[in-house]
Amino acid sequence: MRRITRNAILVILAVVVVLLALGALPSYLASGDPYYVEATVDETDGPAVDAANLSERRFPYSYGAIAAADAGDSPPRSDAYYTGPGGFKEAFTHTPFDEFDEIESRNPEAVERSEASPVGDVAYLEYDGDRYRLEITRDPND
Repeated sequence: MRRITRNAILVILAVVVVLLALGALPSYLASGDPYYVEATVDETDGPAVDAANLSERRFPYSYGAIAAADAGDSPPRSDAYYTGPGGFKEAFTHTPFDEFDEIESRNPEAVERSEASPVGDVAYLEYDGDRYRLEITRDPND
C-alpha cells in the first residue's frame, strides 16, 4: 500500500472517530441549565396525544415524568436535561423540547407554548386512561 493511501485512510478514520465522539460525548456532559419535564394528572377534558402511540425510547423525558407521577414522587419529574455550553449539545442530543415539538406536530392543540421561553411550555398526554399535564421546568437549586 502506498504511503499516501495509508495516510489518507488514517485521516478518514480519525475524522470518523472524532465525529462519533462529538455525537456521544455531549449526552454525558452535565453542564449548563437543568431542565425537567414534570407531570401531573389533569382532571379536565381537552385535547391530548395518546401516549400509547409514542415510543418510550423516543420520549424518555415524558415517560420518565409520567412514571414519577405514577410512583408518587415529589416532584413528579423526569431526569434532568442539561443544555450544555453555548447550545452545542442540542445539535447532538435528544431534548425535552424535541419531545414537545413532536407532540405538537401530532396535535397542535395539545401543546401550550410559553411566550417568554421554553420553560413553562405545557403538553397534554393520555396514558392508561389518565390525562397528564406535562410542563418543562427548571430547578434553580440545581
